[in-house]
Amino acid sequence: MRILFEAYLELIRLEYALARKDFSSIYNHVRTTPVCVHARSTIRAEQVCRAIEVAAALYFKQALCLQRSAATACLLKKHGFSGELVIGVQHLPFIAHAWVELDGSVVNDKPYMPQIYSVLTRC
Repeated sequence: MRILFEAYLELIRLEYALARKDFSSIYNHVRTTPVCVHARSTIRAEQVCRAIEVAAALYFKQALCLQRSAATACLLKKHGFSGELVIGVQHLPFIAHAWVELDGSVVNDKPYMPQIYSVLTRC
């Protein structure tokens, strides 16, 4: 239950920047969140991803891919995993999307996202 509370708080933490369309602060928040080396033994990466899914379903508004993925990456790092926020684009029609990778594998979306989108950045 604690991980669900942490996931919900992480979504809220990102809300203000999203409302202001301040994407650089979201990027910097994810980039500067350190990987906690002592937390890995208590929780699995799948539990973190599931907690974000449930928290997003309970969230007071729709949590889109950037908010969910940034929250997932930060929570993974806080629990000892080196999750990477990945932002990609599709050229025609122009669409942007965000997801999280752990050790080169997509963990919070469909595994073929890197084949659909050209990666702009990782953090």
